[in-house]
Amino acid sequence: MTAAVSTTDTPLNASPARGSIGISRKFKAYLALTKPRVIELLLVSTLPTMIFAQRGFPSIGLILATLVGGAFAAGSAGVFNCYIDRDIDKLMHRTEKRPLVTGEVTPREALVFAWILGAASIAILWFGANPLSAWLGLGAIVFYVVIYTMILKRRTAQNIVWGGAAGCFPVLIAWAAVTNTVEWPAIVLFMVIFLWTPPHYWPLSMRYGEDYRNANVPMLGAIAGAKVVSVQVVLYAWAMVACSLLMVPVGGAGWVYTIVAVAAGAWFLYESHALYKRAQGGDVSNKGAMKVFHGSISYLTLLFIALAVDPFIGSAIVGG
Repeated sequence: MTAAVSTTDTPLNASPARGSIGISRKFKAYLALTKPRVIELLLVSTLPTMIFAQRGFPSIGLILATLVGGAFAAGSAGVFNCYIDRDIDKLMHRTEKRPLVTGEVTPREALVFAWILGAASIAILWFGANPLSAWLGLGAIVFYVVIYTMILKRRTAQNIVWGGAAGCFPVLIAWAAVTNTVEWPAIVLFMVIFLWTPPHYWPLSMRYGEDYRNANVPMLGAIAGAKVVSVQVVLYAWAMVACSLLMVPVGGAGWVYTIVAVAAGAWFLYESHALYKRAQGGDVSNKGAMKVFHGSISYLTLLFIALAVDPFIGSAIVGG
């Protein structure tokens, strides 16, 4: 099943008041298309990575250019995603209120907005940081829109594994903005987020499994039983925590990062195993799945806060 890309200007569920909505409502509709919660989560990793790469605070101008350019790139990808997926968004309760479904924004308006955001992101990163970060920003957009949304999402239950790599690009962009290179510590952080993505999204797909089945999207949590999904969550969680500890020998992380990586990792592993235990006993609930989903966000936030603090008060454990 392929993602249909139409240029029609007719909303799927047009609102009679579409043409007369106020400026404030229109602005909110455009903002919603960018998936601001996703952007917020991506930016959680950007500034800490820049601080760690610099071993201090980069210039304010560089920070702003990287954050704004990265946010625009993520927003562009989000709008393209909403444009392409508008046919299935109307079939899922979780997404049925998106602006392209309600008619608050037309497909043509969304497509123009996506291109503008994408072009702006590349320009901001190119001139505000460096060309390498701009190319990585472009790569993130293309990967999310083409590889994930258009090719993988509707074809394979492993869609979020490989497609989720787009969400790992912010750490590469951040590192490149500071150093004009992509070094091993950046790759380790990339892999941490890559391995974090399945135990983050699969519990969500367990919660909204009926939605994905209605839309014929083969998310693992929708097509496989809780027993299978919980095993995968545990395996990826262990790999993620192990990978996070590579920042000590590879990136020269100090004791602050190490303590948080071990403690937060142990806590998330506990929650993942709790989900596994309930699933194997046939007692898993939506609440239990969402606890792991929200816990994964807390884990990643704590890890990157520690990464940002570490250069200031955490002496390197290896090679220091």
